[in-house]
Amino acid sequence: MKIIIINGPNLNLLGKREPEIYGSRSFEDYFAELRAMFPQVDLHYFQSNVEGEIINKLHEVGFSYDAILLNAGGYTHTSVAISDAIAGIKTPVLEVHISNIYKREEFRHKSIITKECVGMISGLGLRGYELGIRYFIP
Repeated sequence: MKIIIINGPNLNLLGKREPEIYGSRSFEDYFAELRAMFPQVDLHYFQSNVEGEIINKLHEVGFSYDAILLNAGGYTHTSVAISDAIAGIKTPVLEVHISNIYKREEFRHKSIITKECVGMISGLGLRGYELGIRYFIP
């Protein structure tokens, strides 16, 4: 099984940015844990602050991987283009958010990408990625 985690803008700052919301661990440290937790999964990671790079990655892996976990960050609420990219690929996408988007600012309550995803995990911290991987493992 081949799964990729795609993180969007500002998620490269995990461990430094707003630790009261996002915690104090870097994603790279957590990703190493995920790889150890799921040795049976060919697990990949990609992060970009650039909308077009996220779309390019979705296109690149969207016909060959078994699953995608996508935390589109702020693009969740604004990017019709990312939503269209998800709709255009075959690989199922699970939307993941570290914080509970419904307990945050009003503009974060609306996700443009949810309707193209198989589901959403929101508000469970970094553990949401683990649960997302478990969802896809037969």
